[in-house]
Amino acid sequence: MAVTEPRPPAPIPSFWSATSRVRIRTLVLLRWLAILGQTFAVLFVRYVLDVDFPLSWAIAAIGVSIIVNLALTRRNQDLAREWEAAAQLGYDAVQLAVLLALTGGLQNPFVFLFIAPVAVSATVLRPQVTAMLAALTFICVGAISVWRLPLPWPDGATFVMPPLYQMGIAAAVLVGLGFTSVYAWRVAAEEERLNIALAAVQAVLSREQTLSALGGLAAAAAHELGTPLATIHLVAKEMTRELKPDDPRYEDLQLLVTQSERCRAILGQLSANRERGDVMIQRAPIKVLLEEVTSPHEGLGTEIFIDAQGDGPLELRRMPEIVHALGGFVENAVGFARTRVDIEARWTAETIEIAVRDDGPGFAPAILNRLGEPYLTERDEEGIAGGLGLGFFISKTLLERSGAKLEVRNRRPPQHGALVKAVWPRAAIEAPAL
Repeated sequence: MAVTEPRPPAPIPSFWSATSRVRIRTLVLLRWLAILGQTFAVLFVRYVLDVDFPLSWAIAAIGVSIIVNLALTRRNQDLAREWEAAAQLGYDAVQLAVLLALTGGLQNPFVFLFIAPVAVSATVLRPQVTAMLAALTFICVGAISVWRLPLPWPDGATFVMPPLYQMGIAAAVLVGLGFTSVYAWRVAAEEERLNIALAAVQAVLSREQTLSALGGLAAAAAHELGTPLATIHLVAKEMTRELKPDDPRYEDLQLLVTQSERCRAILGQLSANRERGDVMIQRAPIKVLLEEVTSPHEGLGTEIFIDAQGDGPLELRRMPEIVHALGGFVENAVGFARTRVDIEARWTAETIEIAVRDDGPGFAPAILNRLGEPYLTERDEEGIAGGLGLGFFISKTLLERSGAKLEVRNRRPPQHGALVKAVWPRAAIEAPAL
């Protein structure tokens, strides 16, 4: 048997070639908002509060930002490369440092605006790039603590904060930078993982729906091919009648008639199988559905027992979401079980309950409250036991979309193992009466 060599991992894009998750338009829009706020602030302080400070230098710093925005307007729709986004956010931090140095440095209450560029970077750029931007911001904070003009004050008075208080402000800014950047990065990372997981859910549903539609396509093909095939069969029979048996073309025409009849029989079988298959696809007794779910996992060394009891007979709508989700839970249970997995179905006039139990070690306490989050995994050292990450998240999402409420816990002593139970309103998944 040929051995396929493992495919090398895809190279990680470099800082100069990687594309960020933010458009240049977004950075430009944020900078326009900063420009409006800065312009209003300096004009209000100078002409309304009548505070004297180097207004021309402040307007010049704001003007540079206007020039930068106008130069980037032509590329509004483009995704910014990582180095471009980092350069723009770095410029925003330096420009803010210049404005603060002209108006009191760390004594200016707007010093906390240093958090904004780092928070944006943590949301759309890699942590390494955000760390570089945070380091640049730290340098800016240190610079304006040394090189700055006095804090402007009305009536020519002077107001100087004690050095210890200024150090406290600098520490508060640095702590805010660290906390905000880490928080924004975690939120963005969780959102990205959630989007990937939801895309996987949609892919699973699309695959199941495609498989269900194949029977319909076969029936449609049989219907469309029936008329031209009947014409071919009729013409061939008419030509056979006009030829004598010793004609060299007679055997070919007889073969054509025979094969056309065979094709008609095959098309008839396809149509009949589709009609019989519709019943299986649309509805199934609950025990038959559970046997279908468990059949791929039988014969793997773990015994699977199904117990289905309730008020009268019950047929479920054969929903791809339920089949795939229960299959995922059974796969996890078989992966962790020592000897057996029990699947119990109970139903009343109002509810339907399906529980999957195993006799394995159960859920680890550290992850029990976080089950259902994408990419959370729990495996043994050899990687033998099944995972509880993306697959568990997909199964949980699919069941909740079908109307189920999910309970996940460890079994109560003296029993041991894990329990996953789904409860539906009966009307949500019961097949309608024929």
